[in-house]
Amino acid sequence: MCFAYYLLFNKRNINLKYTIMSLVKRNDVLFPALMNEIFRPDWFGGTQNVRTAMPAVNIKENEDNFELELFVPGRDKKDFTVELDDSILTISSEIKDEKNESNENYTRREFTISSFKRSFTLPETVATDKVDATYEGGILKFNLPKKEEALPKPKRMIELK
Repeated sequence: MCFAYYLLFNKRNINLKYTIMSLVKRNDVLFPALMNEIFRPDWFGGTQNVRTAMPAVNIKENEDNFELELFVPGRDKKDFTVELDDSILTISSEIKDEKNESNENYTRREFTISSFKRSFTLPETVATDKVDATYEGGILKFNLPKKEEALPKPKRMIELK
């Protein structure tokens, strides 16, 4: 405590105070980076070639339908598998990329796999036989129309008897 007080308030050691503070700040930045490096999946000889990231999802309810949007850029329509089983909508995608480079002294082979799988339980009010989807501009959109009985009914007058 006395030493810290001396460092902080002694005018002759102001430069030392700033040196110690810069070391503390540097330590705050380096320690998490070192821990992240140690606990990387490929630290113990494995490979880090499988990336799984869940795409961002927006769900919106309108009067006559639900809209489901997934943000999945960099893919083609053929990369998606969409299944509707009873009331469970499952969307999955897997992309494999492989690069081979050969020379007389070495052969280098790299591959990447990027995949995801999301499932959504649709409400009972969705007409599952009328669900449709489009993929444009990196956004996979689903139109989930409501059943006729779930749509809001117009106001009507009831005649008293």
